[in-house]
Amino acid sequence: MKRRVLIVDDEKNTREGLRWSLEAAQMEIETAADGNEALERFNRSPFDLVVTDLKMPGMDGLELLKRIKQQDPTVEVIMLTAHGTIETAVEAMREGAFHYQTKPVDLEELRLNCERALKSRDLTRENEELKSLVNRRYGFQNIIGNSPEMERVFQTVRQVAPTRATVLIQGESGTGKELIAHAIHFNSPRAKNPFVPVNCGALSATLLESELFGHEKGAFTGAIRTRPGRFEMADGGTILLDEISETTPEFQVKLLRVLQEQVFERVGGVEPIRVDVRVLASTNRDLRKLVDAGRFREDLYYRLNVVTINLPPLRERRDDLPLLIDAFLREFAEANGRGSVQLAPKARQALQDYDWPGNVRQLRNVIEGIVVMSTGREIALRDLPEEIRSATPDRGTVTLRVGASLNDAERELIRATLARNGGNRAQTAKVLGIGRKTLYRKMEEYGIE
Repeated sequence: MKRRVLIVDDEKNTREGLRWSLEAAQMEIETAADGNEALERFNRSPFDLVVTDLKMPGMDGLELLKRIKQQDPTVEVIMLTAHGTIETAVEAMREGAFHYQTKPVDLEELRLNCERALKSRDLTRENEELKSLVNRRYGFQNIIGNSPEMERVFQTVRQVAPTRATVLIQGESGTGKELIAHAIHFNSPRAKNPFVPVNCGALSATLLESELFGHEKGAFTGAIRTRPGRFEMADGGTILLDEISETTPEFQVKLLRVLQEQVFERVGGVEPIRVDVRVLASTNRDLRKLVDAGRFREDLYYRLNVVTINLPPLRERRDDLPLLIDAFLREFAEANGRGSVQLAPKARQALQDYDWPGNVRQLRNVIEGIVVMSTGREIALRDLPEEIRSATPDRGTVTLRVGASLNDAERELIRATLARNGGNRAQTAKVLGIGRKTLYRKMEEYGIE
């Protein structure tokens, strides 16, 4: 596709000469006689490049440059100037001009400058698209949820992301711990540097040490060449130590040194290697309990536990279920060319009643499966997996002694409903059909923790 270039000059002969030169270079050219006409053309349809004279009656080239950059900062501008206005041309460079060229114009030099400017424009667009992709994949908008529990998580991520603090992310399998780690990295000053995840639970202590710290040639059988580790790969960026709870005490000692000093040696090496790496750790277990049981080093725990983010399981943030279900339906319907796919009311209710022991990951996989396997535009209850169709939600019971007061009944009903909803006050208030403030007041009145 031809690149669109706008030439702006108050001298007709100059405009036409530049048009002829650049059209020969396979560019689509439009011209304007002054800054106002140029802006009108720019507003009607976008251009990739603007070549403008600096000195023109009315709006000059510098003002035109500022107006264009306000509308689209990625459009490149080449300024044409006489020798006596070079200082002003330098000012134009400070305002964002790609280049300036003196008159009389060397047409071959201009063509080369235009090609360079268009390549710069392409690179800028690619970077913007990559940044947009990263934001779509790892930004806050990809972590779906507006429940109070998730709002607290978002607030913590916003506060901690710009810092250097080590973060411990705890939550059941499938709650999105790695997604939170990505969001912390990509909203930090380290976003342009590597993000390196390592599954500590998938490797033995020996292999994990080699994977993280690297090894020297001949360090062990099979080490036929020197290999840098993940810490070196993450230099300047962030490393995620997933399943940190599965590491051995012996390995934890070595990891503690890296966290304290940012220095380590490769396996079989003696030369210290210094890195600048931010460490995030995640686990689906309670590290504090492992410390108390003597299965995790207390000093490492405190080093990792600078900031803790606890991700709630899906059953404790049921307010987010409709959002997640609809988001996954759209995602997989689009990915599989299904157009618009709807859930029958009974199917939706079954999905919202299910406890989702595998959390968001399980929900996502189930939605993908039913979208792929269903044939109609509406997904019925019969299209759901048997385990979800047959699961009858445990509504729970409340036992009261004969003669109990209404206050006693209300107290026990609130206690039982809170327990059924995992302590989720918002969901409890919704189930009971009362406002949150009313629930809080009654909890205080009845001494319910």
